[in-house]
Amino acid sequence: MIKNTPALKQFFQAKTVLLTLLLFTASLSVMAAGIPELYTPLPALSAKDLAVIVNDEDPLSVRIAQYYQSQRNISAEQMLHIHFDPALKIMPVDKFQAIKRQVDQQTPATVQAFVLTWMLPYRVGCMSITSAFAAGYDEAFCAKGCKATRSSPYFNSASEQPYKDFGWRPTMALAGENFEQVKALIDRGVAADYSNPTGTGYLLKTSDKSRSSRGMQFFETAHLFKGLWNIKYLEQDYIENRKDVMFYFTGLAKVPKINENTYLPGAIADHLTSAGGILSGSSQMSALQWLKAGATASYGAVVEPCNFVQKFPQVAVLLYNYLRGSSLIEAYWKSVAWPGQGIFIGEPLAKPFAFQ
Repeated sequence: MIKNTPALKQFFQAKTVLLTLLLFTASLSVMAAGIPELYTPLPALSAKDLAVIVNDEDPLSVRIAQYYQSQRNISAEQMLHIHFDPALKIMPVDKFQAIKRQVDQQTPATVQAFVLTWMLPYRVGCMSITSAFAAGYDEAFCAKGCKATRSSPYFNSASEQPYKDFGWRPTMALAGENFEQVKALIDRGVAADYSNPTGTGYLLKTSDKSRSSRGMQFFETAHLFKGLWNIKYLEQDYIENRKDVMFYFTGLAKVPKINENTYLPGAIADHLTSAGGILSGSSQMSALQWLKAGATASYGAVVEPCNFVQKFPQVAVLLYNYLRGSSLIEAYWKSVAWPGQGIFIGEPLAKPFAFQ
C-alpha cells in the first residue's frame, strides 16, 4: 500500500517541480510571430529512430512485432531478436544482462528508443523492464521503503536524441493480453498522427489523500495551461460518459467507470498507486486497464514507490512536450524524474500534435 511521506516534504517537492515548470514555460504566454510558443513545433522521433525488440520464444511477441513493423514501416535491421521464457513475470537480473548485451550488439547506433513486444515480463529484479532496457540495470534506480532513487537526465530536458545526449534509449512496451488488444492499440497510435485533436484533459484530485500527492500540481497545471488547452481540474473520484478524453490523470488503487469514457487516439491516462505497473496478478488496478479502455499509453509502478511525485508523470512537462509535437514516448519519458520503478506501456510513436 502507498505510504505517506511527510506533508511538508511533499509540499516542497511539489513546489520545486512547479517552480521549474513555471520557469521552463514562462514564455508560453509570449507571442512569437502571432503564435504561442506552445504551438511552435518540436521534432518527433520516428520509425527510423526506433528499434523493436522481439522475443522469438513467444508467438504473440513475434506476431505483434510483425504487425508493428508493417504499420510503422520499420526496417529489418531495426528488428532485434532475443530468446527467453515468455511465462516470466520478473526476469532474473543475470538473464537480463545477457540479453541486454545481445540487444546492444544488434542495435544500430542511430537508434534513440526501444519498443518491447510483450506484456510479460514487466520487471527485472527491482526495476521495471522498460527502465532496465532504457538505461541498463542499476539498483540505484530501486529503493526499499520511502527513499529517493537515481534520477533521469532526460527528465524535463530539451534533448531530441536521448541516446546521443545521455546514452539512454527510452523504452515502451506494446502490452496486451492478446493480439487483438495490441493491434487496436497500434491502430490508435497510427490514427493519432497529425490528427490535432481538440479533446480535454482531466486532472482529478481524489478522496484518496495518499494517492493524490500530485493534486497541487494538477491545480497549478490547469491554471498554467488556461487558454492554451482545455484542462479541467476536478476534486472527485472519477469521470464517466466523457466523449473527449485526451488526458486522464488521477490517484486511486482502482479507478471506477474508465470503460464508460471515450478516449481519443493518442490519449494518455494513468493512476498513481503502488502496483499499477504489475500488469498481471495485482490486487490493484493494472495500468493495462487504461489501454483496454481505449487509451494509447499509460504508466504504473512495478514495486512499492511510495507516493513521491518524482516517481510518477509530471503532467505539465508531459503536456508541454506532447502538445508541441513530440512523440508519445518522448513526452511521457521526459515527465518522470525517477523512472526506475515504473513501466511505460503504449504505442510510442503516436504524435497527434506533430506538424507535417
